[in-house]
Amino acid sequence: MSLAERLLNEHKKHITSVKLVPSEGGIYDVYFNSEKIFSKFEKGDYPGLSEVESMVRNKLNHENLF
Repeated sequence: MSLAERLLNEHKKHITSVKLVPSEGGIYDVYFNSEKIFSKFEKGDYPGLSEVESMVRNKLNHENLF
């Protein structure tokens, strides 16, 4: 199952879409409501699936959506 499918399945009441945009140069950023919550460039490594899910879950909790 892809990351987008996992996020939509787990948070289907609060997420209406997930947009994955390929980029050049190994850039990999994760945004939540236009806020960058992860940057591969800043961290120097890709996040694991559970790490991204945890970031999204934390943002949903913070915004009282979960």
